[in-house]
Amino acid sequence: MGKTAFMKVQDLLAARRIPLKLRKRFAKCFIWSVVLYGSETWTMRKKEEKFLENFEMWLWRRIENIKWSDKIRNEEVLKRVGEERTILKTISKRKRSWLGHILRRDCLQRKIMEGKIEGTRSRGRRKFGMLTDIMKGRTFEQMKEDAQDRERWRNSR
Repeated sequence: MGKTAFMKVQDLLAARRIPLKLRKRFAKCFIWSVVLYGSETWTMRKKEEKFLENFEMWLWRRIENIKWSDKIRNEEVLKRVGEERTILKTISKRKRSWLGHILRRDCLQRKIMEGKIEGTRSRGRRKFGMLTDIMKGRTFEQMKEDAQDRERWRNSR
């Protein structure tokens, strides 16, 4: 979807007559909003993270008109556009913000997250859940406590 959105405005984003700063802002506004739609609820594995990082680099290369055959390293591309790899950080920030919002409310979504399913657990390794990458060694109870205090929640990243 992100590449399709880019192709629709490719003439504008790859135009040298438009300053790079404006092209970057335009890309973050229009392309990233398409790519990151609903990212608050994604369950991401390494494969998906790599895909998103590759898309981010693809986007910066297209904006700077750098071809794959030019064999320019990603670090050099990032230096030319004056950016860092931020797509995964943005997703993590959105997830934490959304989770804090849910944990502070008394709603059905919170009850679902807190709920335990009756019965026995299936065999094998536990499934990778949406909260797994956010928890980072903390228990769900600790996260609920932190979420009640917005300042502590924002600083506990």
